Amino acid sequence: MATGGGYSDASQKIDYVFKVVLIGDSAVGKSQILARFSRNEFSLDSKATIGVEFQTRTLVIKHKSVKAQIWDTAGQERYRAVTSAYYRGAVGAMLVYDITKRQTFDHIPRWLEELRNHADKNIVIILIGNKSDLEDQRSVPTEDAKEFAQKEGLFFLETSALEATNVEDAFLTVLTEIFRIVNKKSLAVNEEQNGNTGSLAGKKIIVPGPAQVIPEKRTCCTS
Repeated sequence: MATGGGYSDASQKIDYVFKVVLIGDSAVGKSQILARFSRNEFSLDSKATIGVEFQTRTLVIKHKSVKAQIWDTAGQERYRAVTSAYYRGAVGAMLVYDITKRQTFDHIPRWLEELRNHADKNIVIILIGNKSDLEDQRSVPTEDAKEFAQKEGLFFLETSALEATNVEDAFLTVLTEIFRIVNKKSLAVNEEQNGNTGSLAGKKIIVPGPAQVIPEKRTCCTS
């Protein structure tokens, strides 16, 4: 079970910090998804992200305090130089397209390839079809996205940042799965230390510790 909260309590004990990255073409709504999840806000006149920014939100997952550190980058080609630093330490990724723009979905394989080239091989990935409130303008059938997600082993949800539909569920899906993997690995390590010499169960995954918590929001620009 996961619950939200803890937006600004600096004294709150943090058990885990999970870095999650948002990727996809420009104007698919990545920043709006982030704003909806982190601050429960939506802006109709949102401007394109310049460089990289991130927000944090603290949630409770199975009685543990988890700080989600969500990174958002510009989708334009000229900002692709940020990739290696952007993906470093990420344990989750949200691959976003716009259901009303087929091209943004057609570019998903390229984004997925880039993600897999730069990130940990066991990163938890969810495919997100955003702007589900614009059903009358849909150009990407849900079944196409489901089929792609199944083939690539991804989670999948359609969201609306405008209407707050499935945004919370999308983040909780990723964070809960990361939490499950981390705890499975911890259990395996404990079993080995107690004399079980069998192979480790669970997946290798890098988890930034609480000492790496960064201020609530920072924006940096690329030249």
